[in-house]
Amino acid sequence: MKFKSELGLPLAAGSIAALGWAGPDWLSFLLTLAFAKGLVVLGVVLQMRAGLVSFGQALYYCIGGYAAGLAAKHLGIQDAFVLLALGVVASLMMAALCGIMVARYRDIFYAMLSMALSMIVYGMLVKSSALGSTDGFNVANPSYLGFQPDPSQAKRVAFLVTLAIALVAALVCHRVLRSRFGRLSEAVRENEIRVDFLGISPFGLVYLNYCGAAVLSALGGGLIAIATGHVDPDMAFWATSGEFVFMALLGGTAHVAAPFVAAIVFSAVRTFAIQEAPHLWQLTLGSVLLALILFLPKGLWSLVSRRRAAVPAEIPSVTKEVSP
Repeated sequence: MKFKSELGLPLAAGSIAALGWAGPDWLSFLLTLAFAKGLVVLGVVLQMRAGLVSFGQALYYCIGGYAAGLAAKHLGIQDAFVLLALGVVASLMMAALCGIMVARYRDIFYAMLSMALSMIVYGMLVKSSALGSTDGFNVANPSYLGFQPDPSQAKRVAFLVTLAIALVAALVCHRVLRSRFGRLSEAVRENEIRVDFLGISPFGLVYLNYCGAAVLSALGGGLIAIATGHVDPDMAFWATSGEFVFMALLGGTAHVAAPFVAAIVFSAVRTFAIQEAPHLWQLTLGSVLLALILFLPKGLWSLVSRRRAAVPAEIPSVTKEVSP
């Protein structure tokens, strides 16, 4: 069963890759944004599995994007993978420092403290004219291990790279959540005191979850910067973090694929709502998503769980030999 679950992720990614490559430009771009943001949502889900909700995940999403953009603009680095790596390192360093403080808190205090840190960075970026203030700055199209795609194909190449990174991250998180570490993180959510009595530090588990979520968010932010060619302070705004939390609730926490499914649905609904009702798109988006939450309180992935539960188990036939 574990093998089938892991095999399903590459198969789904391959189908989506073919769809995005063969489809129109707008579809591949929408999927790129969805999968990049899905990485951030996956980081939110990791913390939710430990019983914590972060309303400041946009902090590391922003750091990943700005670090990649600044390295391309001021250091002349053109390789996308180097830019992403720099974003991850910058976010991990920040998380290693902030996590010492944040990981000591729980419940609403954890959520509010994470949001406060994100808003501090937002305020600094808005006031910084060197970083473009409220307008941000543009990011040039990068190369990929020495390959410089044609401008007409740059968006599609970015889509394939984003999808590949999302697949690797999902497979890694799938293993982590089913490992001893992942089960202990769920135990922190259920009863932190018992975990402490077992001689395992709940602080250490939360701290590692916090840092892991920062890495995923930095990847998402860097990929967004590469795909859109722009970064701005709104990446660190509290409303951006709220979107990530909303997508996490929309998809559910039962599987690593759920954040990406939720991100695709959220992006598609918002895009079509803006196109069809530009003055009422927020009302349309809110109504559709509210209906989804009301009828699917456990998230979109519960549809898959119900389908699996509805399939009857195979019962081997038993023949009885009756002696004459």
